Amino acid sequence: GDWVEAVDESTSTASTAQSECVRSVTTASGSLIDRGRTFCSGELIFEDNFDFFDFEKWEHENTLAGGGNWEFQWYTNNRSNSFVEDGALNIRPTLTADQFGLDFMTSGTLSLQGSYPTDHCTNDAFYGCVRVGNRQHIVNPVKSARIRTISSFNFKYGRAEVRAKLPTGDWLWPAIWLLPKRNAYGTWPAS
Repeated sequence: GDWVEAVDESTSTASTAQSECVRSVTTASGSLIDRGRTFCSGELIFEDNFDFFDFEKWEHENTLAGGGNWEFQWYTNNRSNSFVEDGALNIRPTLTADQFGLDFMTSGTLSLQGSYPTDHCTNDAFYGCVRVGNRQHIVNPVKSARIRTISSFNFKYGRAEVRAKLPTGDWLWPAIWLLPKRNAYGTWPAS
């Protein structure tokens, strides 16, 4: 199903005639957008129906950093954790111990200093690229996925529509974020 759409409606409604265009205040950038392109009010400027996972649009984060919320998971680019099926993006958690064994959680070293782009660490904040497990600080016990369009698509002003089915339960942090490309006013939540 439809997952992400970015539609601009920040100015007066566009006419139904294709030849008329009310210029929008919306701006967009990224590898999917022609530099300097302008948009008509109400124009659909980004869409993904997840018929397949489009690596030109989406980038997986690969980090152990939990950000300001200290999510205690490993965001990874692994088909066990993120895949497309029947027109829907699926994000599923798995246990780190299932891959490395239970002893690894308190004695192993997890390094995300792999090859670009699939295994490259995307955020080194909060010890995001390397974790060393011990009895006081175990390695992140859950693997999951987090995807973004930071290189392919960014927009300023407009409207975003998302259709998603989010899980409920203990230790879950389902979220859909509209985060800035640059932290002009400081880190989250200021920007």
